[in-house]
Amino acid sequence: MTDPAEPPERTRRWIWALMGSVFLTHTALNLTRPLISYRTIAVGGDAVEVGLITAAYALLPLVIAVPLGRSTDRSARIAWIVGLGSLILAAGGLLLSLVDGLAGLALASTVVGVGHLLCMVAGQGIIARYSLPGNLDRDFGWFTAAASLGQLAGPLISGAILADASGDALLSATSTALVIAGGVAALGVLPVLPLLRLAPIRRTAEQRSAPPVPTKDLLRRPRMPSALLSSLALLSAVDILTAYLPLIAESRGIPPVLVGVLLSLRAGSSLLSRLALPWMLRRWSRKTLIIASTAVAGLSLALVALPFADFVVLAVVLGLGGFLLGLGQPLTMAEVTTLAPEGARGSALALRIWGNRLGQVAIPAAASAVAGAVGSPGALLFSAAVLLAAAVTAR
Repeated sequence: MTDPAEPPERTRRWIWALMGSVFLTHTALNLTRPLISYRTIAVGGDAVEVGLITAAYALLPLVIAVPLGRSTDRSARIAWIVGLGSLILAAGGLLLSLVDGLAGLALASTVVGVGHLLCMVAGQGIIARYSLPGNLDRDFGWFTAAASLGQLAGPLISGAILADASGDALLSATSTALVIAGGVAALGVLPVLPLLRLAPIRRTAEQRSAPPVPTKDLLRRPRMPSALLSSLALLSAVDILTAYLPLIAESRGIPPVLVGVLLSLRAGSSLLSRLALPWMLRRWSRKTLIIASTAVAGLSLALVALPFADFVVLAVVLGLGGFLLGLGQPLTMAEVTTLAPEGARGSALALRIWGNRLGQVAIPAAASAVAGAVGSPGALLFSAAVLLAAAVTAR
């Protein structure tokens, strides 16, 4: 794959437009995800069903992630895929607001997952395509910082709308919040419009005729498996925390509005770490930071699961854990991009997302079984064990 027609340093406005779309779609996504748990509770679901519906979010994306990545490698323009993902994400939020059965919630959760997948595969592909090699860590850090800002805003909005609603009022409140989430996701199309003018990539005849790099060859590249494991462990940990913190908080008498504060605190700490990433990389290697991110995040989840963790303890632990959780995603994005051969970066990033979705299906499903046996804290302890295993593997 050759460079874009225009030098990237002359078109730096593209990164800000992409960050604007990422912020809006992740605000909608993180407004929606806790609402799925509350809506499941409102229609009579328990901890096991929360875990299964959380896994449904990643089920279809698990199937289409790698083919989608290969299509971005072959496509001259990919910004339109981000806009399409925003619209599908909006449709998923609106569908969630209309259904009141567990099967319907699982289906709508899958639609949300597909919309988010399109936004992420194409968004990361744009950075891999237009960023200079020395700017990959920084640009992926900014990309994920915009996502963290959305992760901060979304739970605050959902907590403010739900307040202390319960019973039938909880079902009505989640419907209102999900309609708002759909509207915010639809707004994510607007910042994408300038990206449609980005110069298409130019390939030689040899590059156009070259076969795609097989997935098994990507997996055989040194350090690739450990980077993928760290990525899926970190992302599934955020999902399990988002899904089970409302249940744990309810059992400890913490109202939904404070749960929103806790989730936003975690996201705000991740935002700070991603903004500080260039400074940290001047002092520590990418590998060291990935190991620290997975290990300390695992210890933090274990502390959240302990019965003495009240609101104050949770706030402290999630602040520290969120800072370390925030480092892993941009670092593994940059790691996978640099490990992939030229012309297969979109495929490699999609493989990373495929691994994430596999983790988002398998780990919440396993965590739901643990939660069914020992209660909601068991799900967090299971995720903590996966994170610590990833830290050991990364070494």
